[in-house]
Amino acid sequence: MAAILIFAITYVVLAIGRLPGFRIDRTGAAIIGASFMVGVNALSLNEAYSAINFDTIILLFGMMIVVANLQLSGFFSLVAERVVEHAHSPVVLLVSIVAVAGLFSAFFVNDTMCLVLTPLVLEIVEALDRNPVPYLLAVAMASNIGSVATITGNPQNMMIGSFSGIPYRHFLAVLAPIAAIGLVLSVMIIYIAFRGEFVSAGPVRISKQPVTVDRGLMWKSIVASVAMIVMFFTGWPVPKVAIVTGAALLITRRVDPEKVYRSIDWGLLVMFAGLFIVIAGIEKTSFENDLAALAGQLHLDNVFLLSGVSAVLSNLVSNVPAVLVFKPLVVHLANPTRA
Repeated sequence: MAAILIFAITYVVLAIGRLPGFRIDRTGAAIIGASFMVGVNALSLNEAYSAINFDTIILLFGMMIVVANLQLSGFFSLVAERVVEHAHSPVVLLVSIVAVAGLFSAFFVNDTMCLVLTPLVLEIVEALDRNPVPYLLAVAMASNIGSVATITGNPQNMMIGSFSGIPYRHFLAVLAPIAAIGLVLSVMIIYIAFRGEFVSAGPVRISKQPVTVDRGLMWKSIVASVAMIVMFFTGWPVPKVAIVTGAALLITRRVDPEKVYRSIDWGLLVMFAGLFIVIAGIEKTSFENDLAALAGQLHLDNVFLLSGVSAVLSNLVSNVPAVLVFKPLVVHLANPTRA
């Protein structure tokens, strides 16, 4: 009962974002929940250590280093600026933003594209005296939808890839078409929702934006990233390739390593570790069997029902905690890979 209570309180805080009356955020909730799981003897310390999925942590950490180098070099800003500056109408500008955000989010963590594109898009649309909302929605939607395509697109995909062992190429083959369809639909939906912005709109002239680029770091990061993606496709272990690529990029005389370290979301890594332990604690109780029985009663083998439940749960507690809730359930379903 103590373990179930710890799990429940942890996920309530994850859903709300903070514990009311306390200065405890989601990362703090994960740390406290994990510690209390050990404190009430739901897990021993050794079991807690074993519960942490280091493949996921290492993959995410390695990708953060790679992305930090690309971002510090100015690569993302340069590509986005060059693509967007050739948009000569609001519709083409919308499509360009969706294409850039979607494509780069597919191979690099989607948060980065939001950080890079938001100020650029704001600067452009304000200079053109246009409504920024549809274009900012395009950044948010395309970054999320594009990231669906690969294991390295977002943290929850990394977690799913590590747990399931689904090969990078197979994941891409199944989900890249879904991501592509989603990107097309996002353009259509934004166009329909903001018809006044796009219908009868005249041509636009986007002035060239100054972008600071470290060409030496940029080409080094590009070569490393391309090599990394090629190795993903050829079947090398994804976490191993990501961390070795990140380590190789840290060998430099050009960049202060503190700049790279500041770009790493340490809180997210800690939250992952804490949640792994919280879920491991709940897996040792009868609650896991109750969840498995509930999964059968809800017919979660049906892909549409499973999609609906995961969508609702992800909006309640965020997508990474939601994936962890499904971890003990998926193995009981008829087709775990599809699930």
